[in-house]
Amino acid sequence: MTVSANDNQTAPALAFYGKMLTFSRVQFSTSDLASIEAQLTETLSNKSSNIPILIDSDVEQDLSALVELLWVWGLQPIGVVTGLLDAQAREQRLAIFPADGKRIERILPSKKAPVSTQPSPENDNAEAVSANNVDDTSTTSEPATETTLSNMPTETLVSTQHITSLIYDQMLRSGQSLNHVGGDLILTSSINSGAEAITDNSLHVYGRAQGRLVAGATGDKDARIFCQVFNPSLVSVAGTYCLRDNLPEHVIDKSVQVKFVEGEGLVFTVMDEA
Repeated sequence: MTVSANDNQTAPALAFYGKMLTFSRVQFSTSDLASIEAQLTETLSNKSSNIPILIDSDVEQDLSALVELLWVWGLQPIGVVTGLLDAQAREQRLAIFPADGKRIERILPSKKAPVSTQPSPENDNAEAVSANNVDDTSTTSEPATETTLSNMPTETLVSTQHITSLIYDQMLRSGQSLNHVGGDLILTSSINSGAEAITDNSLHVYGRAQGRLVAGATGDKDARIFCQVFNPSLVSVAGTYCLRDNLPEHVIDKSVQVKFVEGEGLVFTVMDEA
């Protein structure tokens, strides 16, 4: 969570913020640079697109040469999807991103964050909200995005069995960012416009949900969002997102569940209709 510094204290040298960063993933099935360049020639109209990309390769690559080629074509490689290129990526100081549908190793802060917390039930897969029998409505989703997870205190790596949910009892106000890795994020109050709540698991909001709502931030496609009063500026599950203007009108200000369905994108279910 972003915390305001006391007026009497010296301003910090840096601050972490959770932001949605939009970039593209490029999948490679060959290491033949000539073939790759030929495909780039057909795909790109110019060499000045400046698109940040992830490299996702099914085969071994000369990563250094591939990165150089992509830069020549106006693309900006920022990392690789974990796999065959991990060792080369570390040597070149490129980021390594988890594959789709896989959670990163759980991390548990060694110091408690300045919010109220309670341990979650042992069953991480238990549903927090039961939906009545309703119709699902899917909407066209935007390209995949990645999210930076902010405000991570000193951390200790733990087993994936140690999963802890975070309960936050205060209103999340405009300009604040609440981030949680390692379990569900549960807000008992509201999220104001201009605020954001981000978690790698499921997100529950028992007040009015505005601002930006992000679940499955590290690619967990089983993550869901549950909102008592649904009216966000952006909603995202497992990197697939939808802006406020594209939300189905009938879900606005209703009790809503959001989930990701392969081949359909985000699916919105009104939970309080018979």
